[in-house]
Amino acid sequence: MPYVFATTARRSKNMRAIKSRSNATTELRLRAYLIRNRLVGWRVGANEIAGSPDFFFQRERIAVFVDGCFWHGCPRCGHTPKTNRSYWRKKLARNKQRDAQITRTLRSHAIRVLRLWECQLRDSPSSCLKRLFVLLGRSPALDAREPAKGREL
Repeated sequence: MPYVFATTARRSKNMRAIKSRSNATTELRLRAYLIRNRLVGWRVGANEIAGSPDFFFQRERIAVFVDGCFWHGCPRCGHTPKTNRSYWRKKLARNKQRDAQITRTLRSHAIRVLRLWECQLRDSPSSCLKRLFVLLGRSPALDAREPAKGREL
C-alpha cells in the first residue's frame, strides 16, 4: 500500500501547479548558447529516444540532458527537503537510478550521452559548451555570454 501523508490544501494546490516536464529556463539558456555558437543539427525533446533527451544531435548520435540540481541530486548544490526526508531521499535516489539506467541504455545503442548540471550551465557555460564541442569533434570558438534576459528564442 502506498504511503499517504497528510497535506494542507495549500500544499496540494502548490504541488499540482508544478510542471512535471522541462526545466524551461535552463534548457532555454542552453538553447541560446547553441544558437549563439552556430551549432546546428540538434533538436529539442526527442521523445522517441530513451529518456527523452533535452537536446539530440541525430547525425552525431549525442543525447544532451540538462539535469536540474534538485530533482537529479546534484552533489554540489542539490539538497533533501527537511520535511518528509525519507520520502525525498527515496524519490531522489530513484531519479538518480533512472538517470543511470537511461545513460546505460543509450550507450548500449551507440548513443553518446552528455549530462549537464543546471548549476554548471549557470556558473560555467563555456566549460559545458567545450564538453559538447569535444563530443561533436569540433573546435570551439565559444560565445558563452549570458543570453539576453526576457528574450524568448
